[in-house]
Amino acid sequence: MDFDAPIYTLQNARLRFGDRPLFTGLDLYLNKGRKYCLVGRNGSGKSTLLKVVAGEIVPDDGESFLQPGTVVSYMAQDDDLARFATLRDAVLSGLGEHQGDLSYKADILIEQLEIKAGADPKTASGGERKKAALARALINDPDILLLDEPTNHLDIATIEKLEERLSKFTGALIVISHDRAFLKHVCDGIVWLDRGIARTLDKGYDAFEDWRDAVYEQEDAERRRLNKKIEAETQWLHKGVTARRKRNQGRLHRLFDLRSERRDQIKKTGSVDFNIDSGAVQSKLIIDAKGLSKSFGDRVIVSDFSLRVMQGNKIGIVGANGVGKTTLIKLLTGRIAPDAGRVRLSKTMQEVYFDQNRAVLDQTKSLKQTLCPDGGDTVFVRGEPKSVYSYLKEFLFSPAQADTPVSVLSGGEKNRLILARDLAKPSNFLVLDEPTNDLDMDTLDLLQDALESYKGTILIVSHDRDFLDNTATSLLYMAGDGKVVEYVDSCSDLMRKLKEKEQKAAEAAKKTQEKTAKPVVKKEPAAPRMSYKDKRQLEMLPDEIAALENEIKTLEEKLARPDFYAADPAGFEKTAAGLERAKAALDEKETRWLELEMLAQESGK
Repeated sequence: MDFDAPIYTLQNARLRFGDRPLFTGLDLYLNKGRKYCLVGRNGSGKSTLLKVVAGEIVPDDGESFLQPGTVVSYMAQDDDLARFATLRDAVLSGLGEHQGDLSYKADILIEQLEIKAGADPKTASGGERKKAALARALINDPDILLLDEPTNHLDIATIEKLEERLSKFTGALIVISHDRAFLKHVCDGIVWLDRGIARTLDKGYDAFEDWRDAVYEQEDAERRRLNKKIEAETQWLHKGVTARRKRNQGRLHRLFDLRSERRDQIKKTGSVDFNIDSGAVQSKLIIDAKGLSKSFGDRVIVSDFSLRVMQGNKIGIVGANGVGKTTLIKLLTGRIAPDAGRVRLSKTMQEVYFDQNRAVLDQTKSLKQTLCPDGGDTVFVRGEPKSVYSYLKEFLFSPAQADTPVSVLSGGEKNRLILARDLAKPSNFLVLDEPTNDLDMDTLDLLQDALESYKGTILIVSHDRDFLDNTATSLLYMAGDGKVVEYVDSCSDLMRKLKEKEQKAAEAAKKTQEKTAKPVVKKEPAAPRMSYKDKRQLEMLPDEIAALENEIKTLEEKLARPDFYAADPAGFEKTAAGLERAKAALDEKETRWLELEMLAQESGK
């Protein structure tokens, strides 16, 4: 594949937001066929850079060039689809003025991504809206595809489908994502945005951490040679997360030990009488659920499920979107009552619930006021006093940002502040519903460190395979049929086993079908001859074919009307079905005409 000719160039770009310089002399070159991951801390300008490439933001200075005829498609982190009547309309909008001619592309993507085409974007789930936004970006076969956090709200099965599709994409791709597993499977190049400079490496994401460390080490060596004095704040910003850049092997060993301990707990279930009423120290059993069942109408969420959650367990919950993961959390924490069965909770439980919708922050308050609502410079972290400036540093904020209003933070920085606030609350039980959405890699490492050192119990809902691999001691897998099974495996291992199980089932079904298929008995071909009926049919078929061609043309013109579906959905579906029947009839008659024409030639009549 040819990577030599850039289809987009950005040179010496400069951009400021108020007094804050975002880019200073930034250069970027995009080559067709290269799939880049765009990495950098929250607030470094990743989303802004995508908007510059998409043409939505013009830099204060610099030159850009887009090869003529190049199609650019951009999916924002939170695409607003509320103006569309249905998700299908949202997907179709990606075609622009060619909606009528190429609408079949929307139906193909809707089927592949399993989008609920008729759903209202205002009430559709985050996962459905994200899939529609992805289809909208893909539908026009772009030369440059820009994706900002495409895996947010998607389940693992859909993420894997997206990985497969992007691996076949032949244009230039830039993707922002916190999902390490996704980046490793999709990207073969890295654009690292750091302090206003874009550095590029033509290697996959696996090479990023070593490359970043080498750059920082080189900078440190140059500073030492020049004997320049570095301000403490700047030094921390450059080196503050050195300890967590490389995967902490000690942490992983402890995680393996905890998984082994969880296996033993599952084996011993029922053999020990735990006292859940004795107080914080003696209360080893946090949740005791027996025979839980929950349905909504005909839809079974959980059926006869039992679980004992012990102090220190860190349990991940995985499954496709819509299977009821959040409902299971609410059952296990007593927020909703089961239809059958019972849940007993430790009376000493102090819960902190990190909701996937995120609690609202007061935009007018500063970071310090958010963490210290009663004033002062001290924040109480799980009951222990700590300097708010020191605590902010732990969450990758500089001391100078303490008096900054929340309103100027990026979306990822706001999520980091929510984590700082919620993790400071006194607790021995954390519930984390999609905690990784919109976080950068450094913050993910920070969160993993915090969860590793957390002495309490954790329930985690996440579709981030790498994050679960590094935090969860066991997994609850929800298949969607009401069964919930606990696995003491990493998420990656579990997904591999489930795939292998599906493949074996498919192979077994194929073999069974082959065994039961009736053998085909071959007959000697009869001498060719044409009956009177065949001759008559051969004469009539051309007129019938012409009539069907006219009917198909009329139906296609009717379906191409832009307001047809919105005005009459039932009529649209009826017309579409009629078009399919007409096409099938045309195919059948054309095939029959060819057969009769050949028979006429062979029989000499």
